[in-house]
Amino acid sequence: MAMTDVLSAEDIKKAVGAFSAAESFNYKKFFEMVGLKKKSPEDVRKVFHILDKDRSGFIEEEELKFVLKGFTPDGRDLSDKETKALLAAGDKDGDGKIGADAADLKWQ
Repeated sequence: MAMTDVLSAEDIKKAVGAFSAAESFNYKKFFEMVGLKKKSPEDVRKVFHILDKDRSGFIEEEELKFVLKGFTPDGRDLSDKETKALLAAGDKDGDGKIGADAADLKWQ
């Protein structure tokens, strides 16, 4: 499954482009711009599984660094600071990874 099966290619392009500069990533704005916040829990889980590259059932810090590339190959890598901020926002139980719970993925 491709990300564009769930989200609009145009929205993805705009969102990734908006955060192309280093240290500019804002996960709340990004998820809103790609339309993820308006999606059903089922669609959010689909996005989660696309981003879970190793199919572990979790998105770990190593995978988060490449989260923008999960939306489009043209996306940049997140900095260590951006990656840690995103992990801190989504890691609800402090285990260093984000679970498949749809509420976790939305990082509200």
